[in-house]
Amino acid sequence: MPPQESSNPNVLNARATPGLGSDPANRFPWTHLFRIRETWGLVTAKFLSDAAWFFYLFWLPKYLYDARGFDIKAVGMFAWMPSAAAGLGCLLGGAFSSYLVRRRFSLGIARKLALGLSAAVMPFVILVPSAPVSWAIALFCVAYFGQQSWSTLVMVLPADLFPQEVVGSVAGLIGFGGAMGGIVFGQLVGYLLDHGFGYGPVFGIACTLHITAFLIILAAIPAVVPLRLEQQLSLSYGGVR
Repeated sequence: MPPQESSNPNVLNARATPGLGSDPANRFPWTHLFRIRETWGLVTAKFLSDAAWFFYLFWLPKYLYDARGFDIKAVGMFAWMPSAAAGLGCLLGGAFSSYLVRRRFSLGIARKLALGLSAAVMPFVILVPSAPVSWAIALFCVAYFGQQSWSTLVMVLPADLFPQEVVGSVAGLIGFGGAMGGIVFGQLVGYLLDHGFGYGPVFGIACTLHITAFLIILAAIPAVVPLRLEQQLSLSYGGVR
């Protein structure tokens, strides 16, 4: 009788994938992705970077109201600019990495250099509370640009590292990590503002998160090469017949 697909939602098909075994009966439980260092590195990096991103995304209008005295008309006039910069970051971050690959740089250098440059512009948001309004908007544009360049590249890494059968699951875990970072930091921001700390400490924390995330990626992913998960886990799984 031919092998049947497992009905267990925790099990991923791993057929004919290098490193997962070529036996169609083999299956790879997605829960075992948590045993892989690269998975934790990407999820943790996304947790940190999206903590800052969700703050910029959802708190920008309130910041302009509270700290800069904007009315709704002024917010509508200026708050679109960072979002436009974010769109450019999505396009140019990936394009720059691809350009480096075409120039015969290794994939690891291309990805990490683009990620590093994206993270390097993020600490400038520490200047927002003390900058004039026009410069504050410009700094938000830089932060939005860098964040979305960063995010595009982080979400490409699962395809660079993992077999195709588990890329979607890894990407889902990374997205989950980012959403949790947004929730946790949003709560922290609310606490700090409610207790009179002001926006200065908030921007002080946010400006460090991408740099920290980049260092975690460097530590967790020393080389951007396809992983052989079966060798890493030293496990094999039989299929359901």
